[in-house]
Amino acid sequence: MYLGGKTVALITAAGTGTRMGQDIPKQFMHVDNKPILIYTLEVFQKHPAIDAMLVVTLPTWTDVLKAYAMQFNLTKLKWIVPGGKTGQESIYAGLSKLKEELDEDDIVMIHDGNRASISADIISDSIATYKQHGGAVAAIPCVEAVFKSEDGISSNISIPRSQLYRTQTPHTFSLKKLFWAYETAKEKGIENVVAACTLMQQLGEPVYFSKGSEQNLKITTVDDLFIFEALLHTKKDAWLK
Repeated sequence: MYLGGKTVALITAAGTGTRMGQDIPKQFMHVDNKPILIYTLEVFQKHPAIDAMLVVTLPTWTDVLKAYAMQFNLTKLKWIVPGGKTGQESIYAGLSKLKEELDEDDIVMIHDGNRASISADIISDSIATYKQHGGAVAAIPCVEAVFKSEDGISSNISIPRSQLYRTQTPHTFSLKKLFWAYETAKEKGIENVVAACTLMQQLGEPVYFSKGSEQNLKITTVDDLFIFEALLHTKKDAWLK
């Protein structure tokens, strides 16, 4: 398998953050005087395997992001693309721009801009899994008891948790495969698919798991914001292995 020359992070940051109940999008909210999105971008900026970054964001926040990129010296941020009405449309917009700039065999890592606690290890393992299998989706085993409910009130159907995995991002594939998936979805009228891994599954493609982490949380609610802030201020105890 030809594994491509460049590895580019496609960061999605076009959500409006309605569940956060704030006046600004959650990805631009500040924690310790820095926007959440910038924490995310800095991890990719520092990783030696990442050659460039593209951010899909709200059109009205493009100039703000450019200013932040200069302030925080994000030299790998090469492209800022206006997002669409849905996450699927936003990713497609980013991929369309990358198709103009990259070779089809280059590697693209799609990552949520509000997963600001991503680690270098998660990025490295995603790339390694991609090189082995041709695709990688960060995931963690489900440790809770899980029930299926039709009405959201009660249930008598449980699902064995040993068979369940919770997916996160990054999702890593070749540009060629990702663009094929999103083009095919457009042709078939498949709409509003939240994640690339779900789209791949719907199109009959296998999903291979790479390393995830409970700390790699998606900051969606105020509670998530508190957890992220706590993670920033907590260093692992020396006795933990």
